[in-house]
Amino acid sequence: MTRIGRVERTTKETKVSVEIDLDGTGVADISTGVGFYDHMLDQLARHGLFDLTVRTEGDLHIDSHHTMEDTALALGGAFKEALGDKAGIRRFADAKVPLDESLAEVTVDVSGRPYLVHSEPEGMAPVIGRDYDTTMTRHIFESFVAQAGVALHIRVPYGRNAHHIVECQFKAFARALRFACESDPRVTGVPSTKGAL
Repeated sequence: MTRIGRVERTTKETKVSVEIDLDGTGVADISTGVGFYDHMLDQLARHGLFDLTVRTEGDLHIDSHHTMEDTALALGGAFKEALGDKAGIRRFADAKVPLDESLAEVTVDVSGRPYLVHSEPEGMAPVIGRDYDTTMTRHIFESFVAQAGVALHIRVPYGRNAHHIVECQFKAFARALRFACESDPRVTGVPSTKGAL
């Protein structure tokens, strides 16, 4: 059984194409026009062992908001499609990932219910690279969970460098998502007393 999801999303603001293979090897082919965001999606693929292809053309002459938001929406939709009925998965997982002085703690429930709890240190630099607005990190995860149907808790209890603070979140998210999606040989059917996720 292949677990591959594909979503194409076109609006007046963006044109997005995403394909994800949950059982890949971490191969990434990503182009959004926002360099640091590409770097973060590469982390997601590499540390989640997802094969991920992303092509986004957005209204970057305005700013990077629509590009990052719509890419995250399409990614969440592709992830949901790839999971199928979720039979046999672990469902719950967590990961802690340090990056030098920063630490991210992520817990995920592939529940079918979108919810985000997100906290990171205050006073971060407003921009990473040329055009990554650091206030968008939370919104990227909000957009993903809205389409993926995932409950996601992210906490960065400490950190100083904005690049490190954001990157360790994506790495921990990747690891937790990978573990939650993995097959558990002891699980038969869907891991829920309701019989559906």
